[in-house]
Amino acid sequence: MMRDAEPKVIRLQDYQVPNFQITKTELHFNLEPTETLVTSKLQFERNAKSENKSAALELHGQDIEIQSLKINGEELTDEQYQVNPESLTVFSVPDVFEFECVGKINPQENTSLEGLYKSRSMFCTQCEAEGFRKITYYLDRPDVMSEFTTTVEADKALYPILLSNGNPIEKGELDNNRHFVTWHDPHKKPAYLFALVAGDLSVLDDTFTTSSGRDVALKIFVEPKDLDKCDHAMTSLKNAMKWDEDVYGREYDLDIFMIVAVDDFNMGAMENKGLNIFNTSCVLAKAETTSDTGFQRVEAVVAHEYFHNWSGNRVTCRDWFQLSLKEGFTVFRDSEFSADMGSRTVKRVEDANVLRTLQFAEDAGPMAHPVQPPSFIEISNFYTLTIYEKGAEVVRMIHTLLGAETFRKGSDIYFAENDGTAATIDDFISAMSKASGKDFTQFMTWYRQAGTPVLNVADNYDAENQKYTLTFTQSCPDTPEAKSEDKKPYLIPVRLGLLGESGPLPLEISDLGISGVTDTVVEITESTQCIEFSNVSEKPVPSLLRSLSAPVKLQFDYSRDQLIKIMSNDEDGFNRWEASQQLCVQVIQELMSGRQSEQPVAVDPNLVAAFDRLLKDDNLDPAMVANMLSLPSESYLAELAEEIDVDAIHQCRAQLKKTLAEELCESFAQRWQKTPATVDYKADAEQIGLRSIRNMCLSYLVASGQEQWFGVAYEQFSSANNMTDQFSAMSALVHSDSELAESYASKALAEFYQQWSEEALVVNQWFGVQASKAHPNTLEQVKALMEHPAFTMKNPNKVRSVIGAFANNPVCFHAIDGSGYKFLADQIIELNALNPQIAARLLTPLTRWKKQTQQRQALMIEELKRIQSVADLSKDVYEVVSKSLV
Repeated sequence: MMRDAEPKVIRLQDYQVPNFQITKTELHFNLEPTETLVTSKLQFERNAKSENKSAALELHGQDIEIQSLKINGEELTDEQYQVNPESLTVFSVPDVFEFECVGKINPQENTSLEGLYKSRSMFCTQCEAEGFRKITYYLDRPDVMSEFTTTVEADKALYPILLSNGNPIEKGELDNNRHFVTWHDPHKKPAYLFALVAGDLSVLDDTFTTSSGRDVALKIFVEPKDLDKCDHAMTSLKNAMKWDEDVYGREYDLDIFMIVAVDDFNMGAMENKGLNIFNTSCVLAKAETTSDTGFQRVEAVVAHEYFHNWSGNRVTCRDWFQLSLKEGFTVFRDSEFSADMGSRTVKRVEDANVLRTLQFAEDAGPMAHPVQPPSFIEISNFYTLTIYEKGAEVVRMIHTLLGAETFRKGSDIYFAENDGTAATIDDFISAMSKASGKDFTQFMTWYRQAGTPVLNVADNYDAENQKYTLTFTQSCPDTPEAKSEDKKPYLIPVRLGLLGESGPLPLEISDLGISGVTDTVVEITESTQCIEFSNVSEKPVPSLLRSLSAPVKLQFDYSRDQLIKIMSNDEDGFNRWEASQQLCVQVIQELMSGRQSEQPVAVDPNLVAAFDRLLKDDNLDPAMVANMLSLPSESYLAELAEEIDVDAIHQCRAQLKKTLAEELCESFAQRWQKTPATVDYKADAEQIGLRSIRNMCLSYLVASGQEQWFGVAYEQFSSANNMTDQFSAMSALVHSDSELAESYASKALAEFYQQWSEEALVVNQWFGVQASKAHPNTLEQVKALMEHPAFTMKNPNKVRSVIGAFANNPVCFHAIDGSGYKFLADQIIELNALNPQIAARLLTPLTRWKKQTQQRQALMIEELKRIQSVADLSKDVYEVVSKSLV
């Protein structure tokens, strides 16, 4: 049966200030797995800004068994309050008062992993966005900020480490082998930034001396078996602290900064003030167990959560419609940090791949929403790529328009004006406007309009007058909230240059006062707009949207010769990579056209030659060469299609890889042989680049189908001294479509599990590589993996590594009989009762049915309707399913 009533829609336009503020919050936790007592003493006062001067006290809360309620020390009678499934209302309260609640909660059975829960042997919390209401009754909204004092009491033998926000101010022994620690956070914060951890943990200690000379204690808490995997996270933390001082002038403000690694966690990490709680996958790193990608992820996430101390904690968001205020800004900050720590171009390529493959698809799907959404049913559904990645791109455009120096001035104004407050996106833009004098009225369209803009560009060369004109036409497709014709034009910053036969040409744009440079940014503000270049002595090749200067879909009719010229000569590394991708796209689409018309097409020899030149060019950054040799993903190719032919995309992409592998086998082998294997592992840019090109070559050599390379890959797998080389070799074997590779792959998989069965994160990789294999029996293999002793539906990392990996395996998930769809729907229905957040996030592949063939559309809709019909459907899943069926 369907739910009786639709959940309430929360709208930005309905925002009102809270009727009350909580000046001080005192919490006492008496920790027990199934019966934890939480005592809260809250100092309330009516909000002078509220127009409702006689409002009742309405608090958020759920799954709390009330033991007692008091106001100013007097017990409340049953007639004085009312309890609903998600709230507590006290009908009449004074203007200033103390509210005390003693409640009982059950962390052991809290499988949602929100609020206070057990992760194996430890207690931990996750309160963003609305998890605190599962701990105690509270005004759980980000614009209610309070000073917290927290006492944690527990069994000393089982939970010797007791942590919360701020600085420890008292500790002691209690009866029955129990002990307590009291923590005080002097900085006011909303409840979503509250954290608590209790467990038997080991700690890595270090210190950081701030620019003003204060010593800050740094502590990373992990299970004892993982203590040897914390050094990289600690180094990353210290680098991030130094970078934030140097680039943004932001100094840390407490005496202690703590990180705790937790195995059961819905997200990557959480920036709770002074006590960051991390998914183990985002903090643990060791050469033998962690790939280069894993090392880079740890560095980025540690930095991201640390940077939140200012862009999220010291200045938080007024309401959840402002979520990108903290997340988009902080993703931009961590991206810049990672670029400074490694290769800026490679980092930009990585960001662009996520944006164009995943976020653009989100923009084109049923959950499309602006960076500042106008409404939501369940806020957990809006921790999206649009909020994070597109939000970061919007901040990046501001940085591009203003320049680094002025942007820094704007951020200084923003932090100074809003420190200790709950701010809005408009406050951020106001600070940037004050610093620059720029009018951002039109730019705000990026925050308030959904969809990915399309930027069509046409060119014209007037040889007689040496004038070159680019005509830009922008549009934005239909999205759930607006039709294309009703959308306003964006302000699009386009970084560009012109290439001649001998290299970059000087730019002269008299209308804009630009002269003599070879790279510039132009602002496209009209639906159609022309940019005219003077004194252009030859017909140039335009290098457009350099460094992906705006999150748009660029359409320009490049010839293959032009793409090869950009690929070989452009001064912008990102556009060289982009040219290689578009050249591959053209060739794959040509192969698909031939397949559909049953007229086989040969792979363009110009692409083969271009790849050969790349392989033989020792002057290029190896990491960039590896990126340029990487073919566009099946997901990206699907994103470009009007109607997705899953099988054609898979087969034609595989055909191109095999052809390149066969025709360039000698060049791949030579590059592989002359790139040395890592001896002493380092996760630095130089070594990562060498490993990336070496393993890219090995991937192609295995794809050539020559058995000798299966043996080479297996030998690398067996002898590797680091996870990058070991896993890359195994992946190449597992994903080979050659029957000759199967015995090598099976042997590698068995040995890999035997070697790493005690390392949960490595086992997750083992799960994922099997679930992502494009093979007719993969679904049966996935079902078998779900019966494996190492798998559990209660751990989000396990769910993502098996079910999530399969759902993002295009050719298997979209099996024409609908078996992949039915499988995913079954898992979502089970997870809906266990962990609604994870269930809703897993739904994404099933919601993107509109570009599939009619047969697949019908099968996907059938499964969505089956999910929708489930009784007691969570708000998380209901919102996604209902929007997907519109």
